[in-house]
Amino acid sequence: MSIRPVSELVADAKARVRSISPQEAREAAERGALLVDIRDIRELDREGRVPGAFHAPRGMLEFWVDPASPYYKEALSARPLILFCAAASRSALAADALQQMGVPHVSEIEGGFGAWRDAGLPISR
Repeated sequence: MSIRPVSELVADAKARVRSISPQEAREAAERGALLVDIRDIRELDREGRVPGAFHAPRGMLEFWVDPASPYYKEALSARPLILFCAAASRSALAADALQQMGVPHVSEIEGGFGAWRDAGLPISR
């Protein structure tokens, strides 16, 4: 049995999710959307953070979004979610998973944190 390459999984997810530019994400956040950083805490410490973004580690995201889960986080409900990781692979997979769960209004930042940084948008350390 061969392993399906993760690149194929990401490409399939990207075909199903909405990707937006870092600037579009910033504008959506200013209108009330929640930026959700799914990177590992070590990445945040090493690379910096997007001010105002909610940190939800990738491994806990589905549990934190599900109201029936003991790990549910209310901050992740009732408004559009814009996910991002380092370069937009994990965020595509995560956005796809949330859509499959029935979460409305989920998108991801094309290019992830790296694109946000390269666009000169705010970062805190």
